[in-house]
Amino acid sequence: MKKLLVSLAAVAALSSAAFATVNSQTGCGLGSVIIKDNSSAVMLALQATTNGTSGNQTFGITSGTSGCKKTKLVMNERAQEFVASNMDILAKEIAVGHGESLDTLDELLKVQDKVAFNAALQANYNKIYSSKSVKMADVLDNISTTAL
Repeated sequence: MKKLLVSLAAVAALSSAAFATVNSQTGCGLGSVIIKDNSSAVMLALQATTNGTSGNQTFGITSGTSGCKKTKLVMNERAQEFVASNMDILAKEIAVGHGESLDTLDELLKVQDKVAFNAALQANYNKIYSSKSVKMADVLDNISTTAL
C-alpha cells in the first residue's frame, strides 16, 4: 500500500510540473519516442518517468539519438576553470578572432571546426561579453548560445 501511495504522489508531482509548462519539460529519450500523446498531464508524466527510468536519456543526449539533439559543445569543469582564470585575455583574443588562450578553449570545448567557431565568437563578441561585469558562467552560456 505504501508503494502505491508513493507512486501516486510521484505521478501527482510530475503531473503538476507538466501542467506548468509544455511538453519540452519531458525531454528527449525513450518515453518521448514511444509515448506520442501529449494531450494530458498523465501522458506527459509517463513520458518523463520513462525517459528518466529507462537510463537511455544521457546516451541519447551525447549521441544525438532517441529524439535528442547532440550537443555541439562539451561544457566541462576544466573549461569553466580556464574561462574563470583567463577572462581578460579571452576577451581580447575573441575580439581579434585568434590567440593561444582561444586555441586552448577550443580544445577544452572539443570544437571540431576551430576556424569557424573562432570566427563565430568574434562576430558575436558583444553578445558574449554583454557587460563589463560579465561573469564566467554568463560567458560560457553566451558562447554556447551565440557561437553555434
